[in-house]
Amino acid sequence: MYRFLLTRQWVILTLVALALIPAFVWLGFWQLHRHEQRVDRNELISRSLAAPVVPMDELSSVGAGPDPADRFRPVSATGVYDAGHEVLTRSRTGPNDEVGYLVQTPLIRDDGTAVLVNRGWVPAGGDVTVAPEVPAPPAGEVTVTGRLMVDETTGNTGIKDRPGLPDRMVMLVNSEQRAAELGTPMLGGFIDLTDSSPADEAEGAPLPRDEPDHTGIGAHFAYAIQWWIFAAGVPAGWIILLRRELHDRAAEAKKRPAAPDPDTGPEPKTPATAGTAG
Repeated sequence: MYRFLLTRQWVILTLVALALIPAFVWLGFWQLHRHEQRVDRNELISRSLAAPVVPMDELSSVGAGPDPADRFRPVSATGVYDAGHEVLTRSRTGPNDEVGYLVQTPLIRDDGTAVLVNRGWVPAGGDVTVAPEVPAPPAGEVTVTGRLMVDETTGNTGIKDRPGLPDRMVMLVNSEQRAAELGTPMLGGFIDLTDSSPADEAEGAPLPRDEPDHTGIGAHFAYAIQWWIFAAGVPAGWIILLRRELHDRAAEAKKRPAAPDPDTGPEPKTPATAGTAG
């Protein structure tokens, strides 16, 4: 009755079903893991933003970046901007998803060490191979306040660090790269500027980046449930196809004439009745 399960069609169908079930289960757990990561990130950002402002060197040091658990903590630093070593980070979006640059400017402290400050976003000019004019940062001693960030790398951003870019342009906000170029010891990580004293009131000054979103959790949990429903639907679908196949075969069998019994042979024909002689 079930010998048809050994046909090529049904063997392939069964193997595909057996492969899909664990694949869908794995995809469900992958989406659940992403949901948990998003929730943990939101909690981290919320705690960090609510923390008091501390000097950056309490959470970072030269040659060692901040602990990832300290990301987004409010920190401060005091020094003098080195506008001569300012660079622009390419392909960053600003208001209304407009493409532009992040402005990275080193801040030289009294002890000779530096802090990398992301002053904010500026729009791109008409020629993307030429750095746009950026208003100079405030002169003299400045105290900056902002969110502590870990250095960007290709690994944690997915952004490829391409060589051969136009002058003063880079792909990543990275204190190690800037320290090597500057030749000055620099604290690991960087400050995402939110405020400075004195304030940067120049026309066209970089726009500080918005506070990171820490409210939305996305649809990852719903996707996880969806994948698990798909996993449960595979065996259910296989059973439905099996029952349909059995039903079709039974219906086909009823339509076929019954085969003669091999032991008794075909039923003999009744001879015609002879006519009565007159």
